[in-house]
Amino acid sequence: MMMNLLSIRIITTDVEKLAGFYEKITGLKAIRYTKDFAELKTQTATLAIGGTNTLQLFGGDDVAKAAQNRSAIIEFLTKNVDDDYARLEEFIKPFMVQEPVTMPWGNRSLLFRDPDGNLVNFFTPVAPEAIERFKDKIE
Repeated sequence: MMMNLLSIRIITTDVEKLAGFYEKITGLKAIRYTKDFAELKTQTATLAIGGTNTLQLFGGDDVAKAAQNRSAIIEFLTKNVDDDYARLEEFIKPFMVQEPVTMPWGNRSLLFRDPDGNLVNFFTPVAPEAIERFKDKIE
């Protein structure tokens, strides 16, 4: 059986605030289906943003907790991470974790948090092996 990862959903207490943040950093327009659910669609996957009210549909408030993530990183492949950093530097300053740096596996990476504390990584492959690994995903 083959499966494809299509989306990651973040649960938040403020869908509009988080959707606006991701619109600003990605340049994408969020689709707001309801006040409790929005999506940012990329070429390869979707970032879904659900309000805590949506937890009732999955079994109740204890299924997930907003602003509690300390293990996952939401990653965006970008054409030039240094250009993105220059464009967003002032906006992401309060959320900054690490300015652009080249990782041992060949990606140049910018790490910051969203308003709920979720880690966000913008990265650009720069080493030949990394470029080869992502060649079909880079525009």
